[in-house]
Parts: sequence; structure tokens; C-alpha cells
Amino acid sequence: MLKTLNLSIAVLKMFTKEKPTWGGRELAMEMNINHTNLYRILETFENNGFITKDPITKKYSLGIALWEIGMNMYDSLNIDQLCLPTLEKLKDTTGETAIFTVLHGLEALTLLKAEPLNKVKFSVSKGSRTPLYVGASYRSMLAYLSEEQISQVIDVPLVAYTTNTLTDATKIRAELAAIRECGYATSNSEYTVDVLALAMPVFNSEEQVVGSITVSGPTYRFTKQRMPEVLQPLTAAKHEIEGIIRKYHLNFN
Repeated sequence: MLKTLNLSIAVLKMFTKEKPTWGGRELAMEMNINHTNLYRILETFENNGFITKDPITKKYSLGIALWEIGMNMYDSLNIDQLCLPTLEKLKDTTGETAIFTVLHGLEALTLLKAEPLNKVKFSVSKGSRTPLYVGASYRSMLAYLSEEQISQVIDVPLVAYTTNTLTDATKIRAELAAIRECGYATSNSEYTVDVLALAMPVFNSEEQVVGSITVSGPTYRFTKQRMPEVLQPLTAAKHEIEGIIRKYHLNFN
């Protein structure tokens, strides 16, 4: 029975984006299996809505039942389950806190955080909201918004969270241009005193910025000299998160 089940699953997996339809004999030859056995499998799938047969071409394609199951799976997607392993790996590689922040309107929302054990931690917490002008995690997103949106964020009186917080619109615009040039943002004690951060923007399949991924730690441990060694794993984590967002069509708004 398990052998038949495994074969049935293998049949379903033959229907791909590159090859969405198959003739019965064509599929049997491709899989090198008995025609009679294959037709039994196809008939069972067809009777249950997992496969449909074109009445004219007699070719098979995936059925509506699989779409319904896929939608049920999509509705139950757990962002933590999908993205947290990437942050945990980044945390383990760098020895510092890894943070996934998402764009929510003209604010930043800390969605996920992985912190090293038995090390000094800092105040940014999961679920917290932050203005987009203050710190690397947030400016790395602001840099890729429209000029109108940037103006809404910075061409107003800005709050200084520390003595290092950038509150001058001209200086912030220069910083945003530098971020677009190199692809990442840095900050030192701007939102939390004695904390250094290195962040990269995260884009969806439409190349719209939707979030950022950050490595952050206390300045006595996470120094500017360490930034080059962190860039590679941070870049890898960024690409992993973008792959997840694009694969599952995640929308954080």
C-alpha cells in the first residue's frame, strides 16, 4: 500500500509549472511505469478532484481540490515558522541579535527577533513600532520609498531618541542616498544608546521594499571593525527571507 501511495505522490509531482499537462501514455513512458497502474491512479485522483481530464485533448492537469488544499495551507502559514530559522542561523553565525522588521504604512514594526543566550540584550522588542528615520533597520526601508513618502517622514519636526539620532532632513537624505548606493544601512546609538546596527532592505517579487533584516549588538562587542565579517551572512539571510516572501506571496500589510 505504501508503495502505491509513494507512486501516486510521484505522479502528482510530475505536474509542474514547466510541464502542467500530461497525456496518460506520455506520463507512463516518462515515469517508466505500467500504463494500467498509472490510469488507475489518475482515475482515482480525477474522481476526487485532484486531477482533471480535458474532454477534447484527453490530457490531464491538476484539479481544484489541490488548489483548495493549497489555500488552506496558505491561510495557516505561520510567519515565525517560516522566517525564524533564518534569523536563528544569522544569530548563531554572528553571535549578535538578528531582527526582522516590516514596513507598516510609514512606520516600522519589529516582527521577529532572535537573541543570543547569556549575552547583553537591548530594548527593541517584538511588536514594537518605530519611526522610519531613526536607525539602520528603519532607514534601510525608508531609502527605497518614494520621495513623497520620504518627505512625509522627515520634513517634519523629528524626535531625538539619543544624542546620536539624526534629525536633520538634509543629513537624512544624504544618508538615504548612501544606503541606495551600497545596499545597506548602519547606525550607532541612534535609537538605543551603545548599540550598533547593520541592516539591509528586504524586497518582494515586485521589487517593493517590505521590510529589513538587521544584525545588532552592544558597541563594546559589535564594533565597526566586525561589520565586514557580518555583511556576508546578513546578505545570505536577506536573500533567504526574500525567497520566502516571494514563494508564499507574503503581505505584511
